[in-house]
Amino acid sequence: MPEATPGDSRNGVQIDLISGARMEGLTSMEKIRLILDGVRDGNIVVLEEGLAPDEESKLIEVTMTEISPDEFNGIEIETYPQTGGGSRGILGRIMGKESTKKLTVIGPANQIETLHKDENLISALVSRK
Repeated sequence: MPEATPGDSRNGVQIDLISGARMEGLTSMEKIRLILDGVRDGNIVVLEEGLAPDEESKLIEVTMTEISPDEFNGIEIETYPQTGGGSRGILGRIMGKESTKKLTVIGPANQIETLHKDENLISALVSRK
């Protein structure tokens, strides 16, 4: 049996788990491009630390410009925030800074369906094209 290559989904669905360290050195647009390129290839992208609110808005905006009925149906995005005030410093809480320490799951809209989401769990059904 031939070895699967990136983007090759004939053996299943590829899940890209992207660490916070990998995203740390990227600009907002580089992050968005990394995510969208993976999703356009039919992959599910899981971000260890999520995106800042403005980056998430920009991701949705860029996605909307790239939707094509025959090629790309858009994305489904679910975020699982870390809970507990102890995760932010006191200065961050006083200044109202929102933490980006959250797990985010992004996938092709026609392949991922959220079945359940609460503060402790995201349950999703992922299908092949």
